[in-house]
Amino acid sequence: MAIELSSILSRLQTLSTSDHASVVSMNLFVALLCACIVIGHLLEENRWVNESITALSIGVCTGVIILLFSGGKSSHLLVFSEDLFFIYLLPPIIFNAGFQVKKKQFFVNFITIVLFGAVGTLISCTIISLGVIQFFKKMDIGSLDIGDYLAIGAIFAATDSVCTLQVLNQDETPLLYSLVFGEGVVNDATSVVLFNAIQSFDLNHIDPRIALHFTGNFFYLFITSTMLGVLTGLFSAYIIKKLYFGRHSTDREVALMILMAYLSYMLAELFYLSGILTVFFCGIVMSHYTWHNVTESSRITTKHSFATLSFVAEIFIFLYVGMDALDIEKWRFASNSPGTSIAVSSILLALIMAGRAAFVFPLSFLINLVKKSPNEKISFRQQVIIWWAGLMRGAVSMALAYNQFTRAGHTQLRANAIMITSTTTVVLFSTVVFGLMTKPLIRFLLPHTKHTSSMTLSDSSTPKSVNAPLLGEGQDSEADLGDTNIPRPGSLRALLATPTHTVHRYWRKFDDAFMRPVFGGRGFVPYVPGSPTERSFLQGQ
Repeated sequence: MAIELSSILSRLQTLSTSDHASVVSMNLFVALLCACIVIGHLLEENRWVNESITALSIGVCTGVIILLFSGGKSSHLLVFSEDLFFIYLLPPIIFNAGFQVKKKQFFVNFITIVLFGAVGTLISCTIISLGVIQFFKKMDIGSLDIGDYLAIGAIFAATDSVCTLQVLNQDETPLLYSLVFGEGVVNDATSVVLFNAIQSFDLNHIDPRIALHFTGNFFYLFITSTMLGVLTGLFSAYIIKKLYFGRHSTDREVALMILMAYLSYMLAELFYLSGILTVFFCGIVMSHYTWHNVTESSRITTKHSFATLSFVAEIFIFLYVGMDALDIEKWRFASNSPGTSIAVSSILLALIMAGRAAFVFPLSFLINLVKKSPNEKISFRQQVIIWWAGLMRGAVSMALAYNQFTRAGHTQLRANAIMITSTTTVVLFSTVVFGLMTKPLIRFLLPHTKHTSSMTLSDSSTPKSVNAPLLGEGQDSEADLGDTNIPRPGSLRALLATPTHTVHRYWRKFDDAFMRPVFGGRGFVPYVPGSPTERSFLQGQ
């Protein structure tokens, strides 16, 4: 009996020690997050450094210190988890991107964004996959099959929208921001869908039937994920409009908005769809309808809540990637053949640059042939910036690489370890080097950006940036498109001549006649006792 009691106490003591170690790790990690925010604030005016680079640098320095204190056994406080990234960190970032996006600017450039984000990603994935098949088979890196090579293409076709958004400025470069931001979101979704499709098929025996099934599955995931996000956003708008929680408690409507946003992502994961696409379009729909159905205090609260969650998640990701860059377990395999590891990383960087150039410049040429107005065409200098800004790789590439080449964050195979260390090297190099040079490059190629952009579109229906007034008074009209001289097309020929403006005009008519009366939105908030509508009405009496 005494022996059993001693054993139980020993186990409890071990468990307590383990729990205490976790608490210590979390304390240090939270302290590092605070340090990233403070240092990022102090470097706000620096033309070279942005917050992602700051977090990466602090992560690497922390990894070195931990490595020294642990005697070379470990370099990070937390073990990388794909679930942590895809379920908890990525949703607030992507949702806030959709919630904050200037919808007119996004949809005016929608065809270009889809071409860059979907078609461009497929081209880039193909070039990277063919390149690694050609080069890696001649190198001694271990055993990789056709599925691994195609997965590498999907992994490194994923640009880092998080880092790109921190490099470009929406006010200084509205057209570039719209294209790179929109492409980044569609690109991430396309890459994840491609990656999942590659993992779900037996690619050792490829035939036309499997290729057709693969293509059909890809478009099915794309369309259904988008529709799920739209429907979830509309459902949240309808509930809040009908029940108007704000008459009793603003906490309930704020909580419902946040939970419905997260629910859209989890529903997509539940049905094996693309959570990135779902939560992005849910954010767009909620900013167009739901956000205008809540009280003014709730609008301010949700605006800052979504922005803050996204900001902390971004810093968390880059901080962890910096610490994980020195994971001794994986570098032990690569240290036996440093030349091979450097060669693999160099080849991947070269293929990334070639794959991006292969679609940015040709697709821009085709887009410019269709555009009638010189102001809507993408100049060569802008094409160079789009190509450069999309060279960065980040957390999505890291998460997909861990999914493909590790088991629970660990690997014992040489080829897998080399791919993880090479991915880490590419992410660090591209984020730091390309990220440092992007701002000076923009200022060199577009020295008068603030005065030359003709694509700035007001969008008062979108929640404003946290740096701007949250509740604008401007009206969302057709004139907001900034081109009031465009004739109203009344035929198919006119529709083909100005498709974007025509589709927008018909959508506005449909939205005002059918959607807003049902789902709310600015100008269609219901008259409910105790609501802002009633107070405005009484003040006008």
